[in-house]
Amino acid sequence: MKITKNLLKNAIGFTFGLLIFTGIAHAKTTVTWGMWGSPSEIKTHQKVADAFMSSHPNIEVVLWGQPWGDYFTKLKTLWAAGDKDGIPDVLFLSPVVTYAGQGVLEPLDPFIKASGYDTSDYWPSLLQFGKLKGTIYGLPRDIGLEVLYYNKDIFDEAGVDYPTNFWTWDDLKLASSKLSRITSSGRVQRYALAMEGGKYQLFIGQNRGRILDDMVNPTRCTLTEPQAVEAVKFFADMMNNNLAMRPSALSQAGGDAGVFQSRQAAMIIQNASRISAFNAAKMNYDVAAVPIPADGQRSGSAGGAAWTMSKYSDDKEAAWTFLSWLQSTDGGQAIYTASGEILPALRSTAVSDAFLGINAPPANRAAFIIEGNNTKIGRSGYFPNWGPLNGKMISPNLSRIWSGTDSVEPVLQQTCKDVNNFLQSKGPGF
Repeated sequence: MKITKNLLKNAIGFTFGLLIFTGIAHAKTTVTWGMWGSPSEIKTHQKVADAFMSSHPNIEVVLWGQPWGDYFTKLKTLWAAGDKDGIPDVLFLSPVVTYAGQGVLEPLDPFIKASGYDTSDYWPSLLQFGKLKGTIYGLPRDIGLEVLYYNKDIFDEAGVDYPTNFWTWDDLKLASSKLSRITSSGRVQRYALAMEGGKYQLFIGQNRGRILDDMVNPTRCTLTEPQAVEAVKFFADMMNNNLAMRPSALSQAGGDAGVFQSRQAAMIIQNASRISAFNAAKMNYDVAAVPIPADGQRSGSAGGAAWTMSKYSDDKEAAWTFLSWLQSTDGGQAIYTASGEILPALRSTAVSDAFLGINAPPANRAAFIIEGNNTKIGRSGYFPNWGPLNGKMISPNLSRIWSGTDSVEPVLQQTCKDVNNFLQSKGPGF
């Protein structure tokens, strides 16, 4: 009888050990992770996931990567169909307020408070991009602030001194007059500057102007105020004088990266996303802080796509563990920064060797830090109806100025009339 008990005990122990070995006693939690990106960007995301799983063996991260053109369409289809299981636990989204307003995202404040996550490390005003009515729904992965890229070879050929971090608008115009190349027949062979039209607010903010009186709770349009009008005129005059490329021509020519690499433009104003491409092309370039008016201010864009948590996630604690690791200097932030694809959202990452210590162009990476320390709200509205307001009224109207078909003041007056009617029809708290 004693032998039988021992045999039974050994059999039970063997069975339990087998269960542990096969993973039943230590089943992994799965977190699905959604993002858009090119094949090379998806490879970086997988590298990030692999690094996380090596330090968190009980959580498996499964990528749900889609091309930019398909990502939002597929998500909207899943939400519309009520397919809660098909929606990734952690999502890359922009603008956050749109989706938070639709009720499909989980508020992050309880997780931030419970874990002691440090939100003070973000650039000034950047966390506002992930908020709706004061509640945090997303943590921006990066910050999309712009700097001035310049082709050193073109500057050398034209005999123009390189830009500094202290250039003014007057310096930019003077250099541009020497860098643009126009034939006797009036054809532009090379523009001094190329900038996407949607970045016009950078000039308005530098000139202490605004698009709306409040980008969180707006009541009226302010594009007709003198500071805004002067800034819009500055950009329009650069194009009308063949110093800057019109946005429509820029788009047809392959975007700012294309015209910069093909030497069709000596300078562009863009965020850190272009660095890896220019380095791969072995361009002789550098960057500087964006020129501002003589009595103006720095007004970098405090915005960037953010990691969010689905309201329908099955394991929100695991999702938060992954999401907060993504947004840590020792985690995802360092890996993304080292890839050269982003300017990190966390200041501690940006001022570390992960960004400043990279032994590759641009040499003046401090320009990003200068702009980052002075970021402000202003490029986008932080309310759910900013999308239709901007997409249907503001941007289409301003495009008439950028195209050169309409003068500045009448267009801005009509724009504010349209915007004010929209704001009044929606009422407060929309």
